[in-house]
Amino acid sequence: MWRLRVVHTTGYAYQSAVIASYNEARLTPLSDTRQNVILNRVETIPATRSYRYIDYWGTAVTAFDLHAPHADLTVTSSSVVETERPEPPATDVGWDDLQSDAVIDRFDELLRPTEHAPEGKRLKSIGKKIAKNRDPAEAVVAAAKWVHGELDYLPGTTSVHTSGLDALKAGKGVCQDFVHLSLMLLRSMGIPARYVSGYLHPNRDAVIGDTVDGRSHAWLQAWTDGWWNYDPTNDSEIDERYVSVGVGRDYTDVAPLKGIYSGQGATDLDVVVEVTRLA
Repeated sequence: MWRLRVVHTTGYAYQSAVIASYNEARLTPLSDTRQNVILNRVETIPATRSYRYIDYWGTAVTAFDLHAPHADLTVTSSSVVETERPEPPATDVGWDDLQSDAVIDRFDELLRPTEHAPEGKRLKSIGKKIAKNRDPAEAVVAAAKWVHGELDYLPGTTSVHTSGLDALKAGKGVCQDFVHLSLMLLRSMGIPARYVSGYLHPNRDAVIGDTVDGRSHAWLQAWTDGWWNYDPTNDSEIDERYVSVGVGRDYTDVAPLKGIYSGQGATDLDVVVEVTRLA
């Protein structure tokens, strides 16, 4: 078991004073069978009143709004989380089970294409080849390995608006592109799959007490008679270094910060993630 402290700070600077803004932050880690949230607080400068709710997908949302003119906005989420290695993937389900009306109806939203993970004829063909002679759990790993081989990890080459198809054409992307492309493949095979947002401590042999530059990260969960995690960017199952925050159909459902404001455009967006292994 690891105990991790994560501090995620996002700063906005506006071209001129913003009169009012309404915001949602998805920056609170999940409490589930793999991790336990000991502490989380989301703070803003200027200070705001906020309230929390759990969204449709089970992600904790901190909602806040500002009604005084402001030229800058800083949002900081501080968390302490205990994490463990997840249970091995469930493998009790076969292709016939996945094609049953009960499963298709239950996971309908996680089998449909989305803006970031649209349908693709080439991917359907590749999915059929991957599924042949493999059970669904094996197909998940094989699909992620295929994506890992098709994309080069290159920060700054894509944006939050890029789809998995865009990244495939370019042959490069960041973690969210690896996940979107993997989701396209899995859903084409009839495997329910969802996007996971969170954080990753970069060092397997992390020194307790050392604060390092962490990063926001994304991976996937597939359902093969139970949800389990796989990271196509690193072509590996997840371990204690991963902190889960939100799940959804694609990045749109789990964006760390989203909102609307009255004023001119933001000129600067600065994001810093610091991670410390405490135990």
